[in-house]
Amino acid sequence: MKKTSELVLLTSFISILSAFAASPMFRVPVESVNNLEEKNISIEVNKPLVEDVKIVNANNLFLSAIAYRESSNRYDIVNRWGYMGKYQFGRATLNNLGYENVTNEQFLNSPKIQEEAMIKLLKSNKHILRREIRKYCGTSIHGVYITESGLLAAAHLAGPGNVKKWLRRGERFRDGLGTDLVDYLQLFSNYKITI
Repeated sequence: MKKTSELVLLTSFISILSAFAASPMFRVPVESVNNLEEKNISIEVNKPLVEDVKIVNANNLFLSAIAYRESSNRYDIVNRWGYMGKYQFGRATLNNLGYENVTNEQFLNSPKIQEEAMIKLLKSNKHILRREIRKYCGTSIHGVYITESGLLAAAHLAGPGNVKKWLRRGERFRDGLGTDLVDYLQLFSNYKITI
């Protein structure tokens, strides 16, 4: 009986608080943009650093996560091994994707080309790994849960051939910084992507 009366009392208290919270008397006044401009208060609007970049056919969160891991989302960066841009492309990969006539400087200065190249690479890797995606996604291999996004991220790091070697024989791959292919399989395993 005591618990029921406490529950009724608590419910009543919450209802009363909700009614007061909705009251105009308790709302915080907010000035309109026009009033701020009349008082010469400047309003700074954050504009994107790069305009006209459209990420097509892939989940923005997945691409942003890879880009952050690869370059801290910088289009203009080149690492000590010559990997370039937001997604750290090598020259050979760019040539294989059809960018042999794009100079390194043009590539670094074009976010649009970099985003387009990443989509092409993801599509290419998905095609190369299509059988492995069908066969292994949703299973655990060598103690690692396999997903499409994890496989595609690992292929970006190590190449699809090294992903196949790991799936079949457990052969590990590490890049120049020591990042293991398995790290990417795990870090990027929870993304839904459409390509």
